[in-house]
Amino acid sequence: MTNGEIEQFANWVEDLIRHRGYDIDSPRGGGKSRLADEAGVHRAAITRLLQRQSMPDLETTRRLAHVLRVPVRDMLIRSGRLTEEDLPLPGGPRTASTGAGGGAHRLTLEEAATGLGVPDDQREMFMRVAGQFLPPAAPKHGQRHAAE
Repeated sequence: MTNGEIEQFANWVEDLIRHRGYDIDSPRGGGKSRLADEAGVHRAAITRLLQRQSMPDLETTRRLAHVLRVPVRDMLIRSGRLTEEDLPLPGGPRTASTGAGGGAHRLTLEEAATGLGVPDDQREMFMRVAGQFLPPAAPKHGQRHAAE
Protein backbone atom coordinates (compact mmCIF):
# COMPACT_ATOMS: atom_id res chain seq x y z
CA MET A 1 0.00 0.00 0.00
CA THR A 2 1.41 3.36 -0.98
CA ASN A 3 1.45 6.51 1.13
CA GLY A 4 -0.92 8.12 -1.37
CA GLU A 5 -3.46 5.32 -0.91
CA ILE A 6 -3.25 5.59 2.87
CA GLU A 7 -3.60 9.38 2.61
CA GLN A 8 -6.65 9.14 0.35
CA PHE A 9 -8.37 6.54 2.55
CA ALA A 10 -7.54 8.43 5.76
CA ASN A 11 -8.96 11.67 4.31
CA TRP A 12 -12.20 9.88 3.43
CA VAL A 13 -12.47 8.25 6.87
CA GLU A 14 -11.71 11.56 8.63
CA ASP A 15 -14.58 13.19 6.76
CA LEU A 16 -16.89 10.34 7.80
CA ILE A 17 -15.75 10.55 11.41
CA ARG A 18 -16.36 14.30 11.57
CA HIS A 19 -19.70 13.97 9.77
CA ARG A 20 -20.81 11.43 12.40
CA GLY A 21 -20.04 13.95 15.16
CA TYR A 22 -16.74 12.71 16.57
CA ASP A 23 -14.43 15.55 17.65
CA ILE A 24 -11.05 14.44 16.35
CA ASP A 25 -9.62 17.92 15.90
CA SER A 26 -9.27 19.26 19.44
CA PRO A 27 -6.77 17.53 21.75
CA ARG A 28 -9.35 17.08 24.49
CA GLY A 29 -12.37 16.47 22.29
CA GLY A 30 -12.38 12.76 23.05
CA GLY A 31 -13.51 11.79 19.56
CA LYS A 32 -10.78 9.22 18.94
CA SER A 33 -11.40 7.50 22.26
CA ARG A 34 -15.17 7.57 21.83
CA LEU A 35 -14.92 6.15 18.30
CA ALA A 36 -12.52 3.43 19.46
CA ASP A 37 -14.82 2.51 22.37
CA GLU A 38 -17.95 2.39 20.22
CA ALA A 39 -16.19 0.32 17.55
CA GLY A 40 -14.54 -1.96 20.11
CA VAL A 41 -11.04 -1.32 18.77
CA HIS A 42 -7.83 0.03 20.23
CA ARG A 43 -7.47 3.79 20.20
CA ALA A 44 -3.99 3.28 18.75
CA ALA A 45 -5.52 1.82 15.56
CA ILE A 46 -7.56 5.00 15.10
CA THR A 47 -4.54 7.19 15.84
CA ARG A 48 -2.28 5.30 13.41
CA LEU A 49 -4.87 5.68 10.63
CA LEU A 50 -5.47 9.38 11.27
CA GLN A 51 -1.71 10.00 11.40
CA ARG A 52 -1.35 8.11 8.09
CA GLN A 53 0.99 5.56 9.67
CA SER A 54 -0.93 2.41 8.76
CA MET A 55 -4.18 0.98 7.48
CA PRO A 56 -6.53 -0.72 9.93
CA ASP A 57 -6.70 -4.50 9.82
CA LEU A 58 -9.77 -6.21 8.37
CA GLU A 59 -11.61 -6.58 11.68
CA THR A 60 -10.99 -2.93 12.62
CA THR A 61 -12.17 -1.87 9.16
CA ARG A 62 -15.35 -3.91 9.60
CA ARG A 63 -16.06 -2.44 13.03
CA LEU A 64 -15.40 1.13 11.87
CA ALA A 65 -17.74 0.64 8.93
CA HIS A 66 -20.56 -0.37 11.26
CA VAL A 67 -20.00 2.52 13.69
CA LEU A 68 -19.65 5.05 10.86
CA ARG A 69 -22.73 3.59 9.15
CA VAL A 70 -21.16 2.83 5.79
CA PRO A 71 -21.22 -0.50 3.96
CA VAL A 72 -18.22 -2.72 4.69
CA ARG A 73 -17.97 -3.09 0.91
CA ASP A 74 -17.32 0.65 0.55
CA MET A 75 -14.68 0.60 3.29
CA LEU A 76 -12.88 -2.32 1.64
CA ILE A 77 -12.95 -0.67 -1.78
CA ARG A 78 -11.89 2.75 -0.47
CA SER A 79 -9.07 1.13 1.51
CA GLY A 80 -7.75 -0.49 -1.66
CA ARG A 81 -8.12 -4.01 -0.27
CA LEU A 82 -10.72 -4.94 -2.89
CA THR A 83 -12.05 -3.49 -6.11
CA GLU A 84 -15.59 -3.06 -7.32
CA GLU A 85 -14.92 -5.94 -9.70
CA ASP A 86 -14.08 -8.11 -6.66
CA LEU A 87 -17.46 -7.28 -5.11
CA PRO A 88 -19.91 -6.74 -7.99
CA LEU A 89 -23.47 -5.70 -7.28
CA PRO A 90 -26.40 -6.99 -9.30
CA GLY A 91 -28.35 -4.45 -11.30
CA GLY A 92 -25.51 -2.56 -12.88
CA PRO A 93 -22.33 -0.75 -11.92
CA ARG A 94 -22.11 1.34 -8.77
CA THR A 95 -19.11 3.11 -7.33
CA ALA A 96 -18.03 3.25 -3.70
CA SER A 97 -18.68 6.99 -3.71
CA THR A 98 -22.37 6.60 -4.55
CA GLY A 99 -23.15 4.95 -1.23
CA ALA A 100 -25.98 2.59 -0.45
CA GLY A 101 -28.80 4.61 -2.00
CA GLY A 102 -30.25 4.48 -5.44
CA GLY A 103 -32.63 1.61 -4.77
CA ALA A 104 -30.05 -1.01 -5.72
CA HIS A 105 -30.81 -4.60 -4.73
CA ARG A 106 -28.76 -5.73 -1.73
CA LEU A 107 -26.93 -8.98 -2.36
CA THR A 108 -27.89 -11.93 -0.23
CA LEU A 109 -25.13 -14.19 1.05
CA GLU A 110 -26.40 -16.91 -1.25
CA GLU A 111 -26.19 -14.58 -4.26
CA ALA A 112 -22.69 -13.53 -3.22
CA ALA A 113 -21.60 -17.16 -2.93
CA THR A 114 -23.03 -17.94 -6.36
CA GLY A 115 -21.54 -14.83 -7.95
CA LEU A 116 -18.12 -15.57 -6.50
CA GLY A 117 -18.25 -19.22 -7.53
CA VAL A 118 -18.01 -20.67 -4.02
CA PRO A 119 -18.14 -24.48 -4.31
CA ASP A 120 -21.22 -26.17 -2.84
CA ASP A 121 -19.20 -28.00 -0.19
CA GLN A 122 -17.81 -24.67 1.11
CA ARG A 123 -20.98 -22.59 0.78
CA GLU A 124 -22.19 -22.98 4.38
CA MET A 125 -18.80 -21.95 5.77
CA PHE A 126 -18.63 -18.99 3.37
CA MET A 127 -22.06 -17.76 4.41
CA ARG A 128 -21.27 -18.14 8.12
CA VAL A 129 -17.99 -16.21 7.83
CA ALA A 130 -19.31 -13.56 5.44
CA GLY A 131 -22.39 -13.07 7.63
CA GLN A 132 -20.13 -11.80 10.41
CA PHE A 133 -19.37 -8.74 8.28
CA LEU A 134 -23.01 -7.71 7.92
CA PRO A 135 -24.76 -5.34 10.31
CA PRO A 136 -27.40 -6.94 12.51
CA ALA A 137 -30.78 -7.05 10.79
CA ALA A 138 -33.40 -4.69 12.13
CA PRO A 139 -36.40 -6.50 13.59
CA LYS A 140 -39.43 -6.63 11.33
CA HIS A 141 -42.49 -4.64 12.32
CA GLY A 142 -44.09 -6.24 15.36
CA GLN A 143 -41.05 -8.36 16.25
CA ARG A 144 -38.91 -7.86 19.31
CA HIS A 145 -35.18 -8.30 19.75
CA ALA A 146 -34.18 -11.64 21.23
CA ALA A 147 -32.56 -9.88 24.20
CA GLU A 148 -35.85 -8.23 25.23
